[in-house]
Amino acid sequence: MATSHPFTLLDIERELNEEQRAIQSVTRKYVLDRVKPNIAQWYESAEIPVRELARELGSIGLLGMHLQGYGCAGTDATSYGLANMELEAGDSGLRSLVSVQGSLAMFAIYEYGSEETKKEWLPKMATGEAIGCFGLTEADHGSNPAGMLTNAKKDGNDWIINGNKMWITNGNVADVAIIWARTDEGIRGFCVPTTTPGFSANLIKHKLSLRASMTAELVFTNMRVPDSARLPGATSLRAPLMCLAEARFGIIFGAVGAARDCLEVSLAYATTREQFDGPISRHQITQEKFANMATRLNTSMLLALHIGKIKDDNKITPQQISMGKFNNVHSALEIARDARSIMGAAGITTEYSVFRHMVNLETVLTYEGTHEIHSLVIGEALTGISAFR
Repeated sequence: MATSHPFTLLDIERELNEEQRAIQSVTRKYVLDRVKPNIAQWYESAEIPVRELARELGSIGLLGMHLQGYGCAGTDATSYGLANMELEAGDSGLRSLVSVQGSLAMFAIYEYGSEETKKEWLPKMATGEAIGCFGLTEADHGSNPAGMLTNAKKDGNDWIINGNKMWITNGNVADVAIIWARTDEGIRGFCVPTTTPGFSANLIKHKLSLRASMTAELVFTNMRVPDSARLPGATSLRAPLMCLAEARFGIIFGAVGAARDCLEVSLAYATTREQFDGPISRHQITQEKFANMATRLNTSMLLALHIGKIKDDNKITPQQISMGKFNNVHSALEIARDARSIMGAAGITTEYSVFRHMVNLETVLTYEGTHEIHSLVIGEALTGISAFR
């Protein structure tokens, strides 16, 4: 029984150029060959070979791929988005690895670091030889990073940093950490090797989502770093927020990948699963679900591509990125839930990807800006009134 790929309905491929299609194809092949055969085991065991995967991802040019120079591929923003889509079709944890490495840690160094810091870290991070993490969120200061308690005090030519960060992807395996701290002059960023005395990372266990991703608490106890570790271009809270905007752009595409995989898996299942003397795909309610899922998916993809074009023209705004994440993650979660309902009990097993995507998307909905916070960003853009205070 023939099924149609959901993107053929609106001929999405026509929106892509040859280079973008090639990058998407290379990433898709990597996910199919390396990730999909192993992801269920990694997820169930809550163990993932981060260092091995980072080197592999670096070898095909996916780490910091949208940055120029320093060993980075220098692709356009849309190509970076498409790579994120294919990575998250494998698992949100894999996309998080690439996103944190390239759009948070590497971008912070690239945009705000000294030339010496860029030369020291970016080439190694682009190949996956070195892994980075991004320390902004604290246990009591997630949506309001301006309230952070981590502090850095000047001591001669050094800084003494005390505090902790929570929910830090790759924190326990990182070689370098981008740490944001309050100083007497305001929020500042520091590029700190994780071998620095006073730095420790504790793996967070017992997660029910993003299990194929390493998450840690970072603790800084009288950690002394030289002034050369400071990111000189980062002079306010705007710096880490711009890093987050870079990462959210990848999520806009990544969520489409998870949703697409859910639709593809449930569609294939429904054409072979028989009930009442025929495949369940023939039933009206099931077809209505597929119609809704495909429409949400194509709408999300077109929104992602539109935002990608704006970013490639260097005209992107944080409000546009917020709208992309607000719509696409929520739509992906609805698609995952419908796909799970079509698959019944089979949908909750690790044999299929749907439930894994669904619980991962529950986390994606609330990290790097909760669904509610992004709604307020959009609301402020429309009304001119901030609802944050």
